[in-house]
Amino acid sequence: MTEPGPGSIGPPSAVEVPRFAGPDTFARLPRIDEVSSAAAVAILGVPFDSGVSYRPGARFGPSGIRAGSKLLRPYHPYLDVEPWSTHQVVDAGDIACNPFDINEAITEVQSAARHALARADRLITIGGDHTIALPLLRAMHERHGPVSLIHFDAHLDTWDTYFKAPYTHGTPFRRASEEGILELDSSAHVGIRGPLYSRSDVTDDKQLGFAAVTTVDIAKRGVEEAIDRVRQRVGSGPVYVSIDIDVLDPAHAPGTGTPEPGGLTTRELQLILRGLDGLNIIGADVVEVAPAYDHAELTTIAAANVVYEFLGLFALANAPRP
Repeated sequence: MTEPGPGSIGPPSAVEVPRFAGPDTFARLPRIDEVSSAAAVAILGVPFDSGVSYRPGARFGPSGIRAGSKLLRPYHPYLDVEPWSTHQVVDAGDIACNPFDINEAITEVQSAARHALARADRLITIGGDHTIALPLLRAMHERHGPVSLIHFDAHLDTWDTYFKAPYTHGTPFRRASEEGILELDSSAHVGIRGPLYSRSDVTDDKQLGFAAVTTVDIAKRGVEEAIDRVRQRVGSGPVYVSIDIDVLDPAHAPGTGTPEPGGLTTRELQLILRGLDGLNIIGADVVEVAPAYDHAELTTIAAANVVYEFLGLFALANAPRP
């Protein structure tokens, strides 16, 4: 655990520098090169969307999420924690990954994640399309071995190929399962909904070993049962959380590439994430934010608040327990 030290720095005070001014980093936090020691958490941007199957634009997600984060404040009253005062949190900037060659971009993302993890205990990645989850999971596997996955999404993302292409935003968890990166008997999708290509999409996903908590399950049985099911599923091992912002209903997050009606509310997602307190979460990503399709910054602000929930959970994990 990285403790805050004498060299730890945070964002400027919002009562001294207006929140619409100051650095353009996430929540105006310091850049990773501005701190002298290792950080507890690094926030890394991946402006890549060459793996999308419908609407492009998630390459602008990292900058949009950072803009949405200007509204955040330093105290999380529901978790009773100060997400960036408990320990050092930094913005690691964006990866300059290849927009024309998906295979090269995947290699670059994995290398950059590995480099960031050499400077920070935990990594939160803002994207970018869901293709990037595969190299991020590879980097996590290098450090932790096979990890459990909690995957929030409207879609399964375990398809085999699109147009014979094996690396797309709809295939990362099929590839990860084939590579032995995941503990499949303790991994789960949350928020799945919408039409599929065929019945085999569901059966193939189950054969891989995933469990699913659908939006219908949550609507009928409530948030608390969803939290219980996820916690029982993943257990006490290392957990990676991947959030496609389209897990939210388009009314709450219109700025995404493949919107599906009938999704979670922003409040439901916040409550489920807070219910993950105590799990061994080693990293997370928030992807598929496409600001060009957004309205009144609904999606970018929601995504920034999802990152804030992770920062709160990580601060709790580093805080002394009574």
